[in-house]
Amino acid sequence: MVNGQEKSDPTIVAGKPANKAGQPGAERVEPRVGAKGNTGQPHTGRAQNRGSVSQGLDRVRQVARQHKKERFTALLHHVTINRLRAAFSALKRSAAPGVDGRTWQGYADGLEGNLQDLHARVHSGAYRALPVKRQYLLKADGKQRPLGIAALEDKIVQRAVVAVLNAIYEEDFLGCSYGFRPKRCQHDALDALVVGISQTPVNWILDTDIRNFFGSLSQDWLVRFLEHRIGDKRILRLVHKWLKAGVLEEGEWSVEEAGTPQGAVASPLLANVYLHYVFDLWAAQWRRREATGNVIMVRYADDIVVGFQHEADARRFWEAMRGRLAQYALTLHPDKTRLLEFGRHARANRAQRGLGKPETFTFLGFTFICGQSRRGAFLLQRKSRSDRMRAKLKEIKAQLRKRMHEPIPVQGRWLKQVVTGYFAYHAVPTNVRALGAFRYHVTVLWRRTLRRRSQKDHMTWERIAKIAAAWLPPPKIQHPWPDQRFAVKHPRWEPSA
Repeated sequence: MVNGQEKSDPTIVAGKPANKAGQPGAERVEPRVGAKGNTGQPHTGRAQNRGSVSQGLDRVRQVARQHKKERFTALLHHVTINRLRAAFSALKRSAAPGVDGRTWQGYADGLEGNLQDLHARVHSGAYRALPVKRQYLLKADGKQRPLGIAALEDKIVQRAVVAVLNAIYEEDFLGCSYGFRPKRCQHDALDALVVGISQTPVNWILDTDIRNFFGSLSQDWLVRFLEHRIGDKRILRLVHKWLKAGVLEEGEWSVEEAGTPQGAVASPLLANVYLHYVFDLWAAQWRRREATGNVIMVRYADDIVVGFQHEADARRFWEAMRGRLAQYALTLHPDKTRLLEFGRHARANRAQRGLGKPETFTFLGFTFICGQSRRGAFLLQRKSRSDRMRAKLKEIKAQLRKRMHEPIPVQGRWLKQVVTGYFAYHAVPTNVRALGAFRYHVTVLWRRTLRRRSQKDHMTWERIAKIAAAWLPPPKIQHPWPDQRFAVKHPRWEPSA
């Protein structure tokens, strides 16, 4: 339903479904739901009970695509038991429990009854969100990142509601946004940035950092942004309950007036909605009206990189962005936000002025470098961040000490999983040296651990090299060149991509 006008259900047909699209049935029969396999029907996934969980959302997507300014006044009925069941199945089974102490396995014991009860409470308004349990993760720079652990039922409801809201907002979000969106990942954002810098006359990069974004965003503005598209008061009340559920830290409960808990299932979507209105739409308008040269933008959650052809555009955008964010309770980090000369002509331009090599910047775990190919042409190089690699090696070292007395095959299987997982993300073109360095340091740590097991150890480097060759994968590029993958996912060049 959109603005109170109910839409007809296209899955209900008046006659016998035709075997071929566009041709009438051979005879008229009692109206029934279209049979499986008809070409005119949408192909949708089915839940465990064979009930469709996505046909309704397909209609929501169509309406959202056709009516960009309409508000959806009836959405909660899409939060069905099947969708709650799908949300429960998608949760991580080994995740830490929230303040309720309920685990995935415990909830699964009486799953159908639990879901029936949860569904009834959500639709009757009796559902209450529990406080988020706060813990801290140690970052690579030594600082701590706050992490919120929601209760199990809150995770289920949030995931189901996010699936409904995604059907609307995926039709609204711009192509420059990549963070926490269906069918988009970090490497899509990395590809877009590499292609933008390599194939567009970009000479300046604005590397931005929003200070404490998840803890600073205005909850009032967030609700107002949601109301642009969401007119269902029941959905808005659910969001309000999650925002006001509070935080439980060391036994003390508190309610924060700003921010959304990091780690909550709904937080990534809410953050994307916030920055869609605060940054994406504004930046796209600024580029059309104010820019005198080419501008590229890539945003992954609150990590934003903007490229400019002219330095004057970059400085005017920087100042305008600072003012824009201040209107919505956000600030740029003064030390981490910087403008640097970067691009295919940066090396030559700086050499003419008697300056050194172009500065580097980091994005999604990689350091971007203005390099050269073997033929002397510009080549944008990506290298794994050194601080992130050291943090990972430190973690491996601690785990190896705990596994010191395990048999070598057991240690080897575990290290193989770790190194394979690291390579799966970092094995991009121009990064093979960093991969080799990571594998070498893992081998060194493994040898040290094995040598500590006995005072009469004979673990020579030749022996550990053979053991590592048997268990650790070799450094090998696994990802295609960014322009190749980007051309497949975006057949036609679009500046917003």
